[in-house]
Amino acid sequence: MTALNHTGVSHTVFRLLGVPGLEDQHMWISIPFFISYVVALLGNSLLICIILTSRSLREPMYLFLCMLAGADLVLSTCTVPQALAIFWFRAGEISLDRCITQLFFVYCTFISESGILLVMAFDRYIAICYPLRYTTILTPALIGKIGVTVCLRSYGTISPVIFLLKRLTFCKSNILPNTACKHIVLAHASCNDIRVNIWYGIFVLVSTVVLDVVLIFISYVLILRAVFHIPSRDARQKALNTCGSHVCVIVLFYEPGIFTTLTQRFGHHIAPHIHILLANVSIPPMLNPIIYGVKTKQIRDHVVHVLFTKQK
Repeated sequence: MTALNHTGVSHTVFRLLGVPGLEDQHMWISIPFFISYVVALLGNSLLICIILTSRSLREPMYLFLCMLAGADLVLSTCTVPQALAIFWFRAGEISLDRCITQLFFVYCTFISESGILLVMAFDRYIAICYPLRYTTILTPALIGKIGVTVCLRSYGTISPVIFLLKRLTFCKSNILPNTACKHIVLAHASCNDIRVNIWYGIFVLVSTVVLDVVLIFISYVLILRAVFHIPSRDARQKALNTCGSHVCVIVLFYEPGIFTTLTQRFGHHIAPHIHILLANVSIPPMLNPIIYGVKTKQIRDHVVHVLFTKQK
């Protein structure tokens, strides 16, 4: 599809390039995308089924983990199939409405997952600092309200992006150098002043993800302070182990985004395809169920029971 630059023409169809500069390697690049997506799909689906069907896993921690697995499924499904279609069939053509819909669900799910990680940090804080009040504080009713609040926050902050994009006239190139639609990438294809889009994007980032990171950090400072005041060494080790898997998931979730943000601002010598690969391969959704399966004994025992006991 040729790019049009006529004044007054607003594109309604765009073409996603995939990974610019590596078009001849798309078939090879698709392999890790496909493997990560299949593992994420199977791992998170298994995790959700085990938690929902096992009465012993109805504790708040596992219910939040179930929410995280659901968010992982949605996040990876919103991006990876589109990328595989580009890599395998060169099917990069996408309408404007579909492009906006995709980025809306991707950003909503990302912010929701960030909120779930914050709630899980709060859960660990209550479990370690107030163990006797854990079940009375985190009641099923409160967990339900927390889930609704996380969803409403993400939808409420991202919904204005739809109107900010719909007001633009896309008269520049209709070629998008990515495997999925991104807010600012799409905005740069317009001929309008996009400062409102840029500033609103910064506001959303600071008021959600950055705030979540700060609150998670504060939660773990309080957790560590409480842990090191525990007199028993074994109790301290047990308390730290309960947080280990959550910390690993936090690092996996935020590290690619932090790296991409920093390199976009200061690492201009880094090739663009590095940013695209880091932003779109489903590493956290793939590894999250593995991490919790390995580090959480209750989940590990249930997985072994489901996968091996029924085969006998």
